[in-house]
Amino acid sequence: MTILELQNLSISYGSSQALFEVSLGVARGQLVSLIGRNGVGKSTTLRGIMGLNTPISGKIYWKGHDITGREPHLNARDGIGYVPEERRIFANLSVWENLDIVRHNPCSSINAWNENNIFELFPELSNFLKHKGGTLSGGEQQMLTIARTLMGNPELLLLDEPSEGLAPLVVTKMCEKITQLKKMGMSIILAEQNLEVVLSLSDKIYILEKGVVKFSGTPDELRNNTLIQSKYITL
Repeated sequence: MTILELQNLSISYGSSQALFEVSLGVARGQLVSLIGRNGVGKSTTLRGIMGLNTPISGKIYWKGHDITGREPHLNARDGIGYVPEERRIFANLSVWENLDIVRHNPCSSINAWNENNIFELFPELSNFLKHKGGTLSGGEQQMLTIARTLMGNPELLLLDEPSEGLAPLVVTKMCEKITQLKKMGMSIILAEQNLEVVLSLSDKIYILEKGVVKFSGTPDELRNNTLIQSKYITL
């Protein structure tokens, strides 16, 4: 069952167009990745889905309903969770307060997140409940950002560059957490530059270049296509 579908989505920043007729679909429980170099439209796509950027054309369908241009808070209430690249934790609030402030009843019984299962997924955070968010390491802040989004009980998780700026060992741990979420049935769109992360986690991959989809396929299809890799991914 397709829960999210983009049809020919185009987005501009003023007079500069960033996305050109992007189409993709996400099935329930599927992890779909957007990969490409900096500035190719990955974050813009996620922001468009969340309602943070208004499309100039095209459609966004969430569980069969047209949500194109809908306000972000309505999308959040309806089950779309967004983890921004900048993390944007509340630095002056404790870990507990960061989690509690976004607590929201689930839209369905599929994902019912509370502090108990949050700490099962991220046991590290249970050691820092009274610590201010700004005192955590980069990896701990990334875990807190994902945990905070899960407290809103989303059905779809939009992950924007979760490995950015993290040490390799922390990236490995982050991938393990994302894999756990996928096994729990969470639908995920992952925007990422790290090819190995994308190949290890994805069910389907889209490559973006200058706001245009240049490739779509399975991890195996991309792994075996070194020409596409060198043209659109390798720096």
